[in-house]
This record gives sequence, C-alpha cells and structure tokens, in this order.
Amino acid sequence: MIMKGQKISDRYQIIKSVGEGGMANVYLAYDTILDRDVAIKVLRGDLANDEKFVRRFQREALAASSLSNPNIVEVYDVGEDNGEYYIVMEYIEGKHLKQLIKKRGKLTVSEAVDIVMQITDGLSVAHDSYIIHRDIKPQNIMILENGLVKITDFGIAMAMNSTQLTQTNSVMGSVHYLPPEQASGKGSTLQSDIYSIGILFYELLTGKLPFKGENAVEIALKHLKESLPSIREEVPNIPQSVENIIIKATAKNPKNRYADAREMHEDLKTCLDATRSDEAKIKLKYQEVSDDTRMIKQVKDDTKKNSETKNANTKKKETEEVIAKKITGDDLKKQNKTLIRLASIFTGLVIVVTLVFVMIMVTSKRATIKVPDVSNKTVSEAIDILQDAGFTVTDEQEGISSKDIEVGDVVKTSPLAGTKRKKGSSIKIYISTGDATIEIEDYTGKNYLEVKGALEARGIVVNIEEEVIENDSEFENNQVVRQSVEAGTSIKKGENITLYVASVGVAYPDFTDGSYTVADVEEFCSENNVRLDVTYTVSDTNLAGTIYYQSRAAGTPAKSGATFKIKVYKNSEPVEEEPTDETCEDGLC
Repeated sequence: MIMKGQKISDRYQIIKSVGEGGMANVYLAYDTILDRDVAIKVLRGDLANDEKFVRRFQREALAASSLSNPNIVEVYDVGEDNGEYYIVMEYIEGKHLKQLIKKRGKLTVSEAVDIVMQITDGLSVAHDSYIIHRDIKPQNIMILENGLVKITDFGIAMAMNSTQLTQTNSVMGSVHYLPPEQASGKGSTLQSDIYSIGILFYELLTGKLPFKGENAVEIALKHLKESLPSIREEVPNIPQSVENIIIKATAKNPKNRYADAREMHEDLKTCLDATRSDEAKIKLKYQEVSDDTRMIKQVKDDTKKNSETKNANTKKKETEEVIAKKITGDDLKKQNKTLIRLASIFTGLVIVVTLVFVMIMVTSKRATIKVPDVSNKTVSEAIDILQDAGFTVTDEQEGISSKDIEVGDVVKTSPLAGTKRKKGSSIKIYISTGDATIEIEDYTGKNYLEVKGALEARGIVVNIEEEVIENDSEFENNQVVRQSVEAGTSIKKGENITLYVASVGVAYPDFTDGSYTVADVEEFCSENNVRLDVTYTVSDTNLAGTIYYQSRAAGTPAKSGATFKIKVYKNSEPVEEEPTDETCEDGLC
C-alpha cells in the first residue's frame, strides 16, 4: 500500500491520494529531482500480478511518452518499485468532462465543438503514429480553468484489450462509449476512437447518453444494433453540419466513419461556418448493420456456487445470448417472403424471450436486500462487496472527516449499512479524509520537503521561509530550524504553519539602520561575490550618505552572483551664477 510521505524509486515523494479507479490508484507526488509536482498512477494488485498485461502496459506507456501535444497529458516516466508498476505524468489541476456535464448539463454548440476539436487535435498526433487510445470517455478528458482540454490515460487504456467488458470496476463507465467492433470482439482500429468521440460529442450537446441499459451487455447490444437517436430532435437548434459529423463518427460500419482523428478535426474546423448553413443530411455510403453474430458473452464465475444460483445465472446468460444471436440487421431488412416469415418467427422468439427477461428483471427489482457494512474497508474492497451484493456504485465519492478510520478508507455509505434497498440500487461511498484536527509534532532538524508533503497530505497549508545560519551550525541546508506552531498544538485542516528552513551562508544586514556607509556595503558585496547597484537621490536635508533603501530584506541569504540594489541620499549640486553688469571688468561683459 502506498503511504503519504513515501518515496517511490527514491525520487517521487507521495503527497496525497487523489483518486482510485478500476485499473490504477492516482497520487499527487513531488519530484525531488526536477522540483515539480507530478501525478503518479500505480497499477492495482490484480493487474500488477498479470505478467502479460504488465509487459504490454510498459510498452504502450513508453510509446505514449513519445506523444507531444498541448491536448495530451505528458507522460514523464514509467517504472517499477518493489513490485509497484507506475506511470509518472503531468499533474493537471482541473476536472474531467463527466463532472462538467453533471454540473452544466448540455453545453452550447460552440463550447462542445471547441472541446471536441481539442480532443481530435490531440488524438491526431497519436493516430499519426498509429497509437489507439481505446478508452475515450469523459472521465479520461480533463478540462482546465482556462478551457484547455487534456486527454489522459493513454498508457493504461492502450494496454487494455477487448476483454475490458469483464473488468468489474470499469465496465459501466466505458461501455457507454464502446465501438460496435470492440463489442463484437473484432479488436480496435483508429476508427474505434472516432466512434467514442462521436458518442462523447452527442453527450456534450444533449447532456445525456444515447444508449442506456440495466447492464453492460444490454448497452453493448444497443451499440451493435440500434441507430443513434436523432440529436436534432433532442436539440433542434443544432446545425445540420454538426449532426452530420456525429452521424459519420458514430456509424456502425467503420468504413462510414472518418479515417482518423485528423480527418474529423478538419471537418470540425468549418462546421459552424456560414457556408455550411444549408448543408443536407449526410447519407452513409456502406451498409451499416453487419451480418456478424459474434456477441458479447459475460465471463463465467470461477467460484463454485450452489446449484440453484448456478442455474439462475445460466438461464440469465442464455437469455442474453439468445437476444444477441437472434437480432441481426439482415433478418429485419430482407424483403422476400421466405425471409419475412423467418423474421416473423425470430421476432416472436425475441418477444417471448424479452418478456421472460423483463419478468426476471422485474422480479429481481422487487427484491430488497440489505446494504452491507463496508466501513474500514479500502475503496476497491468496498466496491467489490457492494457489487457482489447486487448494488451499483456511483462514480463520484465524497471525503468526510473521521478520527477512527484511516485516510483513504471507507467511512460509510449512502444509503447507510443495514438499510434495505432494491437490487441494482446506486450506492455512494464516503472516504475518510482523516481527523479534522492535526496534532503538530516537533519538526526541528527534519528535511522540510518530507514535513511539507506529510502536512499538505492532511490539508495543512505550509509556508516556507529561509533562515540563514552560520557554517558551524548544528543544522544543514533544508533542515527545519524552527516552526511557527509549537509541537503538541492541534490545528484544523486548512490552517497555516510556517517552517523556517536552514540556509547555510551569510545574510544581508539592515543597511538602512543608519550605521552603514556605501563603502561598508561595497566591502560586504565584494566579500560575498554580490553585484552592487547604487542609485543616488538628491536631498535638501542634511542626509547625504544615508542609505534609505535596499532591494533584499535584512536576514535573507546573500547568494553568490546575485544583484543587490541600494539607494543613497546626496546633497544638491551647486548652481553657477551667470555674470551681471556689476561684475564686468575691463569691458569684457
């Protein structure tokens, strides 16, 4: 388990946890070599133990590190430390698009076009190198306060394969944007990213997803077989040129889509131009529905269960497979009589099976079950327990103060443990942010970076001030000399503490106290290799030679090569008088 203050590879010092996902835990860390904040994604245990996945993860992450574009989160480093596999990335202070959509609902056309143009611009660089993201969704797109969009998770997303439908914690987030070819097990191409962008574009403009369902299989089947709802029926004022881009991007047949992100980006550039205001609705060239009947099959449960449960699961699975195998595009489109009869038979079977399926779903919904107690569990353990019990878990989690629960672990759920809810109900997890008050220790003699990281991880605002000490002092550079809050004092999250950090050397005196001359300053600067800049100001009072300003405060370190400025008063210059008639001699006036 990664702890706050811990160093990874003796370089990246963990400041705090910033999120947990199905594939990796994310931490804010400090790069002690390059003096910058970074984000570190550490692979979770189940994936880290899969040798094949780890090799692919490392290879693809290294490939992603070669991508350079303002709209792609930069990958700095990939490595392993004591069995922990990690990616070091640019740290982004912003929110992902899912949070923006939940807050705003649908966006304006110009806003959505701008966001998608930035996404396609970033992906163009990847597609030029034939690097496929494979998991484009709002949760993987960050947006900064200034509107800049950043695509994340290249390293992890590319290492995932078509079996990601079986990933318990990530399936419902990704399947809403899943291209039909991935759903049917054909693998990914550049056009797969295009489809996901098209679905995301639809969501930005309407504020909702085009396909919904009770489970991942049902949603994936809709991606395979159902037409995208008309976006202009949802939002009538959207230009036809914009709808055409979405229709082309979300075509079931990859041949009807854009060849890559660059082609889509070029189309987006002109979609709001007046020249395209009368554009007709696009007609796709190639047949949309494929004859391929390979569909998604849920992963079998490896654990042995009692016969009753096993039979129920088998029946449900067979039902879903029947739906998947019976509905094909050609069955519904053939017009000759023989096929019409076959289509009628198939339709009847589908109706019967659907009714059975609905009855099973209705019956299961009527059943109420108790919410299990997951307090004191890690987030991943809690998600597993809740999902095994038949609940779904919301994507967003909330921090809450707790004296008894370790930071990052689960404090409670909403609804609370023990309450009864219908199977499939949504559960929200509350995570411990630690005690609301923090007892300050004696940090004297400790490295200020370690102290700062540990305190900031608990929500304390840390200020650093240098304090010059003599060469023979007991303290070394970067050690804490003293602190503004005494040891043993309890302070609240968000309050401040100042650490006074040792800086071995000589400090600037207060040259403005009236006891120093310009010659004294020149001697001090010469001894400490400091460049001196003197400015003189005329004064009518008797202050000539007085130093009244210095550019660096008394007590700050006098560092070699620095420039030090002082301002000094001087007397006014004497004025020569012009000769007058009274002073003329010998007629020389």
